[in-house]
Amino acid sequence: MAHAQQGSTVSVHYIGTLDNGRIFHSTADEEPLTFTICRNQVFPALEQAVIGMTVGETANIVIPAAEAYGPRLKENIIRVERTHFPAEKEIRVGQKLNIAFTGGTERVMQITGITETEVTLDGNHPLAGLDLTFALRLDGIE
Repeated sequence: MAHAQQGSTVSVHYIGTLDNGRIFHSTADEEPLTFTICRNQVFPALEQAVIGMTVGETANIVIPAAEAYGPRLKENIIRVERTHFPAEKEIRVGQKLNIAFTGGTERVMQITGITETEVTLDGNHPLAGLDLTFALRLDGIE
């Protein structure tokens, strides 16, 4: 029976949960996640968990926040004057915007607060600062 190893292209189904039990993503109703081990296509900890598994084998792994999307950083949260947004443009908490910065860089940021005078934008990944648990099943090895 073949075992997943470095360089193997594998397909896995998973349910990803947070410490509070909330599911952040599942491939149950989708195609499996397919990646090649050691090509940096997924978290290294996920790659390592799959190495040595055989088709049909299951595992539960926890990826600490530092090895997933990193910590939530205060410097990724900015406040801008409300006047930077067109008056006719509706903005709302939870909305994601593509923000252009000086120097030509762009970043997707989420509105987390709105007052009459300013808008708070958060550039952290929504799962930053959270440990991720994966219940996974290896479905294929190439």
